[in-house]
Amino acid sequence: MKARPTIEAVLFDLDGTLIDSAPDLGAAADKMRVDRGLPSLPIESYRHMAGAGARGMLGIAFGMTPESPGYPEMREEFFVNYEARMLLNTFVFDGVSRLLETLGARGLQWGVVTNKSMRFTDPLTQSMPLFATAGAVVSGDTTPHAKPHPEPLFEAARRLGIAPERCVYVGDDERDIVAGRAAGMRTVAATYGYMGAQGDATRWEADTSIASPLELLQWLNTA
Repeated sequence: MKARPTIEAVLFDLDGTLIDSAPDLGAAADKMRVDRGLPSLPIESYRHMAGAGARGMLGIAFGMTPESPGYPEMREEFFVNYEARMLLNTFVFDGVSRLLETLGARGLQWGVVTNKSMRFTDPLTQSMPLFATAGAVVSGDTTPHAKPHPEPLFEAARRLGIAPERCVYVGDDERDIVAGRAAGMRTVAATYGYMGAQGDATRWEADTSIASPLELLQWLNTA
């Protein structure tokens, strides 16, 4: 049996994998409800759809879909609300800082591949010290395609100067695993994240799953 290539880099999804942004995403949508005289919803009502961004938040707040009348205008209002508060209650998941420090100590590069647009990704990652050592930050609009297309992952690998098959991709949504597999990377499902609406990570066909960030280190020891 042919040995698998040595892992040289780990790429991560952003929201729900490295950071918990659900409180600020949910609050941005909930402000829209309150501004319209509707009762506020608890932030936990939004959490499971936080990985879907505006689509998920407006779906919870108003039952809207991208096909709903007025959706583009509502989405922009949500974006403005989120832009104004996106670092107020967003925090790094427990164990992530130690995980990234350990990867660096092991000589592994790391980076971010998110479907969040550069409008939000750039100021967020530039404001949080956690991302100072990231070798690549690829947003949903960095390339002509977003996940589950593999091109954003290929772009991150190019920026790191590492072959895709020597990278691992970690994410909390099925599209992350689909994209990683399409890029020829090994994949890890982060079950501590938002998980999306589909919920069952065992169906995603990832190489493994982790219930906390530091579990990734144990898997890397044997991968």
